[in-house]
Amino acid sequence: MHTKPRQEKALASDLSALRIAHFLPLVKAVRYYGRRKCAVELPLFPGYLFLRGGAEDTYTADRTDRVAGILKVADQARLDEELSGIRRAIELDGRIEPYDGLVSGTEVEVTSGPFRGIRGIVDQAVPRDRLILRVSLLGKAASLEIDRSLLLTTT
Repeated sequence: MHTKPRQEKALASDLSALRIAHFLPLVKAVRYYGRRKCAVELPLFPGYLFLRGGAEDTYTADRTDRVAGILKVADQARLDEELSGIRRAIELDGRIEPYDGLVSGTEVEVTSGPFRGIRGIVDQAVPRDRLILRVSLLGKAASLEIDRSLLLTTT
């Protein structure tokens, strides 16, 4: 779902109250307010929230007045796989961050360590080895720093 500006967390809260399955990937960040430093959680993909449900759930979510648009998913299995990699990286406290670069390169799978099984793309354009986890539906990606020795080419 495409949310109205700055409504991702509020929509997630509404969906939780309505018991509708959803996924809002959040990342930790530091913001400064004057001289105060605050730890905050920000959406990894600003303006987007992933809802898992049927037409009734979509209609209910749309009635919250926090939704700007609904994206149609052509390949649900692919989206599920891409999101599961991002979910695991966040749960395992990986240093994941938004990645706005071009999503191209070699497809790989992490072979060992806590991120084992996560598939993504290696981007050699960045200074350190980073695994790019993409969400094709949005045309966006996130990157995760990882040791190259843990990667196995899958193509």
